Amino acid sequence: MRIQAIVRELKNEKIDVINWSSDPELFISRALSPAKPLFVTVDKQNRTATAIIPDEQVSFYKDGDFVDLCRGPHLPSTGKIHAFKLLSVAGAYWRGDERNKMLQRIYGTAFPSQTELTHHLQRLAEARKRDHRVLGKQLGLFLIHEKAGAGLVYWQPKGTTIRKVIERFWEDEHIKRGYQIVAIPHIVRHEIFKTSGHYDFYREHMYVLQVDEEEYVLKPMNCPGHILLYQEAQRSYRDLPIRFAELGTVYRYEKSGVLHGMLRVRGFTQDDAHIFCTPEQLQEELHQVLDLAQFMLNTFGYEEFEVDLSCWDPANPQNYAGEAEEWDRAQEALRKALEERGMAYTVREGEAAFYGPKIDIKMLDALGRGWQGPTIQFDFNLPRRFDVTYIGPDGNHHHVVMIHRTVLGSMERFVGGLIEHYAGAFPVWLAPVQARLLPITDRQIPYVQQVLARLLDAGIRAEADLRNEKIGYKIRAAQLEKIPYMLVVGDREVAAGTVAVRTLKGGDQGPVPLDEVIATIREAIAKKTV
Repeated sequence: MRIQAIVRELKNEKIDVINWSSDPELFISRALSPAKPLFVTVDKQNRTATAIIPDEQVSFYKDGDFVDLCRGPHLPSTGKIHAFKLLSVAGAYWRGDERNKMLQRIYGTAFPSQTELTHHLQRLAEARKRDHRVLGKQLGLFLIHEKAGAGLVYWQPKGTTIRKVIERFWEDEHIKRGYQIVAIPHIVRHEIFKTSGHYDFYREHMYVLQVDEEEYVLKPMNCPGHILLYQEAQRSYRDLPIRFAELGTVYRYEKSGVLHGMLRVRGFTQDDAHIFCTPEQLQEELHQVLDLAQFMLNTFGYEEFEVDLSCWDPANPQNYAGEAEEWDRAQEALRKALEERGMAYTVREGEAAFYGPKIDIKMLDALGRGWQGPTIQFDFNLPRRFDVTYIGPDGNHHHVVMIHRTVLGSMERFVGGLIEHYAGAFPVWLAPVQARLLPITDRQIPYVQQVLARLLDAGIRAEADLRNEKIGYKIRAAQLEKIPYMLVVGDREVAAGTVAVRTLKGGDQGPVPLDEVIATIREAIAKKTV
């Protein structure tokens, strides 16, 4: 409450916020010296943290007596704070590193009007209801066991069911589109990642093992392994394109302070594919990847997207692998593929990785939040480092065009996103339990067991609640578990050979012949209705 009172005072004082970034000498002379004694006192009392900033430019903002070193921007005046609310106070490690001291982080938000603030707070409340960490526990989908290690997901039976449904769908669609499904080991000699360059530049995120006096690593990515598979035979241009796809588990060290449920973990399974093709095949391959990505995301109920095209900075070609013409050709191919599909995109100049341009697609969920989804990434680096070639029509060796691509991304993150998108109430085809039979008394149990066998034979994931509880209790339990179909059975249903249908979304539908119920559920599964 004291902090909120201070914010109100600042609002009423209407203090101008001064940006000193453009005049560092003025900052040093007026701000740094008088602030230093105060800084030392605060450091001792409240354990604030210090660090050297490697950036060539830094920005400072002065707000009354307070000098802030931050990226900004700030409001021009504290008088612009019309509606604000402090949200929470939490502990946080400096830079997310648990080896540092615990600090205190204060979360707050502000809007130009009370109406906008109220709307935002309502969205936050809805987001809390959809939190995958809470729902994952309530619905028995997954857990992260601290005894086993932070950032490692344990899939419970129901969560595993959802994952396997997704994986089968993923594999079927890839095989239809000419991908070859592969699998590679989880550990590999470190020399492979020396060749790729990851060992030198990514080692702090790698798990290194000593095996028989040799150094191995838990693979942080799958691409070097797919290259080894490609190089097992001499390839001709007639063999291309070659598309290797894998649901490959990788391991990346993340500081404990940044771990977050299923969304930020240390071990995850990625739907990974690598396309090896010729320059002439490039455009068609991009079209096929975008078609697959859009089809799969639509099937999972995502209809709106934000697309970024990350390009190089042509003013600094020395910072990138590959030749200028390769970059121009690749970026133009990505642009053309997006435009021909009518996909709006934002160009992010200078944001490409050093090894190639890429497309990033974020899917927007039921609350309008963006989730990282498909990525299509060119790579001018690895084909040269590993000398990945094919024999062209001229009889000479040429480096392949290599495309990294993922459609779903991390399986953990994707399922975490689905939990929040649907608030745990999955479509029938994804639901771990699609139908639950609810007998009113023990007299109906023999009939319920017959019906259960029929449902299971029809390929429906069904179960029966045979507990000695009132029917209202059983219905409420099924609703809390977000089961799509609740099939109530009393004496009348037994006599008529029916079930009384209740759906999670539609409520009571009355008695329905069993054959009709089975046909309806099977149709929803087959059509992947959302």
